[in-house]
Amino acid sequence: MWTSIPTALTAMILLSSTATALVPRTAKAALSASAETQVVSNGEAQIANNGETQVTSNGEAQVASNGETQVASNGKTASDSGSSSGGNNFLRGVNLGGWLVLEKWMTSELFGDAFKDAKDQYEFDAIDGAKEALEKHWGSYFTEQDIQELAKTGINALRIPIGYWAYDNANTPYLKGADFYMEKAIGWARNANMKVWVDCHGSPGSQNGFDNSGHAGNVGWQEGGNMAHSIGVLEKMAKKYGSKKYADVVVGLQLTNEPISWGANDKTKTENWAKDAYHAVKNVTENENMVIVMHDAFLKAPTWIETAKSLGSGTKDFGIDTHLYQLFVEEDNKLTQQQHIEKACGWSKELKEANDVMPTFVGEWSAATNICVKSDGSTVGGTSCSDGGCQCQSAPMDQWNEKMVEQVRRFVEAQLDTFESSSSGYFIWSAKGPGGWGFMNGIKNGAIPNPVTTRKYPGQCRGN
Repeated sequence: MWTSIPTALTAMILLSSTATALVPRTAKAALSASAETQVVSNGEAQIANNGETQVTSNGEAQVASNGETQVASNGKTASDSGSSSGGNNFLRGVNLGGWLVLEKWMTSELFGDAFKDAKDQYEFDAIDGAKEALEKHWGSYFTEQDIQELAKTGINALRIPIGYWAYDNANTPYLKGADFYMEKAIGWARNANMKVWVDCHGSPGSQNGFDNSGHAGNVGWQEGGNMAHSIGVLEKMAKKYGSKKYADVVVGLQLTNEPISWGANDKTKTENWAKDAYHAVKNVTENENMVIVMHDAFLKAPTWIETAKSLGSGTKDFGIDTHLYQLFVEEDNKLTQQQHIEKACGWSKELKEANDVMPTFVGEWSAATNICVKSDGSTVGGTSCSDGGCQCQSAPMDQWNEKMVEQVRRFVEAQLDTFESSSSGYFIWSAKGPGGWGFMNGIKNGAIPNPVTTRKYPGQCRGN
């Protein structure tokens, strides 16, 4: 689980005052008879035989047979005041993390034996036997059956991280071959009526020094010709995934993931690069509807509004990706779960501000907070407690009691309501992962609603 993730990166994050809510992941993981709410096809509220509320195609709340609330295509429930700008194109997604870009904390079993000392993909790929290990991992970690199972939960989109080296590994130890599985995943998504967002997760030189870039350690992305190299790789990717052949599936191409805006990276240089990369990708893309996405560099989404305006993208084909977590900054770890919920509801203001100008996506978020639930159901911040009957979220997920599942579910639903009403889509990290970092784990134990548009605790963000 997240408690096993190395803390070194957290210290790096704290060097920047801009990273309070937008933190690198690597530093960080219809109900049956419950009187919940569900939404139906005409969008009006209606009580069904199980007492749940269901939201319909026009986005208003309706109570279905199990009493839960379900969100409609515009992301609005009877108790919500906002609506998403995405309409029927709203992306409810998951990340296929730990697959085509390795992260040791996510797939620790892959880093055994000869690979036990490798800390990232850069080192892993340089070890004898890496090609065989990668092929086995790529061919089994995600399958078409997994994608079909995700689709059954209401997920309609996949954000798929891949490293630049899949398209150009010259003068590096990186091994090629991951793009073959990207191709397979796009086909699986097409078969499941899902969309794909191709994410260039690792850039030449490392854009952040985190293992999620492929190479932990120094940040060299803005050195030498690495930024130009990045654009060259993106042009290759855009010619392929932005072609008409993929236009029915691929809805986005991400330029880079989580470039830091401090230390070795200059903020202005990153912004100028994003403009250049946008134009380069746009010039070779046949699919005019594909959104070219830039991560906000931990500067928060609204800071990119002027960049979007300068591109003159009246069709809104320049999008911004922001990552929202609440467990990697010390202040967050002092919050009760209700305070976490209030903070999540408060994200709506900045998301709406940005989304009014450019498609704004929450490309990563999580069910995780560092809280403990007491026997009376109240919560405190932290990862340990001594009171009788108290349980912390850091406990193994398969041991969570009902009170813990309830508190996590409340937090998840508050985030979902915020994203539905204020953004163009979201992608939870990750489809698979250890403990609470695995979307399907949360579906299994009830901490994540199934379908994802169902609400057991509707209206938590009322007034935001």
